[in-house]
Amino acid sequence: MQTNTLRGQLGLSEIMKDLATLTCHVRVPSFPSVLEGVLSNLCYFDTIIVVTYKKALKPLLIYPSDPAEQSQTLRTYLNQAYLLDPVFNSIQQGIAPGIYRLVDMAPDSFEETEYYQSCYQKFDLVDEINILVDLDKNTTCAVSLGRKKTIGSVRRTELNNLKTVFPMLEALIGQFWMAQAGEFIERAPSTGPLKHALKTFAQGVLTTREQEILGLLLKGHSSKSIANELGISAGTVKVHRKNIHARLDTSTQSEIFTLFLSHLDALDREVV
Repeated sequence: MQTNTLRGQLGLSEIMKDLATLTCHVRVPSFPSVLEGVLSNLCYFDTIIVVTYKKALKPLLIYPSDPAEQSQTLRTYLNQAYLLDPVFNSIQQGIAPGIYRLVDMAPDSFEETEYYQSCYQKFDLVDEINILVDLDKNTTCAVSLGRKKTIGSVRRTELNNLKTVFPMLEALIGQFWMAQAGEFIERAPSTGPLKHALKTFAQGVLTTREQEILGLLLKGHSSKSIANELGISAGTVKVHRKNIHARLDTSTQSEIFTLFLSHLDALDREVV
């Protein structure tokens, strides 16, 4: 469906034709695949996933729907690791609908996190564009377009293409959800790790402030960023980090990440 040719500025007639085609599919299951074709004319990408995020539930994968197209890394993300993902956390913090590069959403030390090293990096992406659409007051759809090293980072022209058509994409994705949400909700996980997972991690072992700092560390914030977030000094953050390792009997972020995944597994077992 896609070629290795970089996308240039798309003509109005081409855009209108593509959007008309997409409009004809809002009430049929083929909408996500047609959406992929439309987006491929606006911006080059190697991978695409369409996910909805709803409060208190695990993410729901809308596309690709074929299990053969879903990697183990993607399944790990959907089941557990999403709680540390910049897209998920930006949505939880109330980010406005629109077009965003992942680099503009991620904390300053995101690439140094164990989540990035052991999970996200396996997607082998050099850039990621996210189209965020609010479906209702509790549900957001994210269309994530991933680019690998062979093609490089997204160009300004491609971002402008997406921003130009975003109002129509937003409306059509909303109509698609209104027409077909029932089909996906029926197969959605009824429960899962709740938003309070980070707050309950190491509860009773760490102080409230240490838990807060640990959550920010896991998401990819540096000591300086945490200090700015919490209004404390970087030196104080470093003292807390030392205390966190002492209380958890860990010496690396990798060990803390492993403990966090075990915590998520425990939460899963509690609600089965």
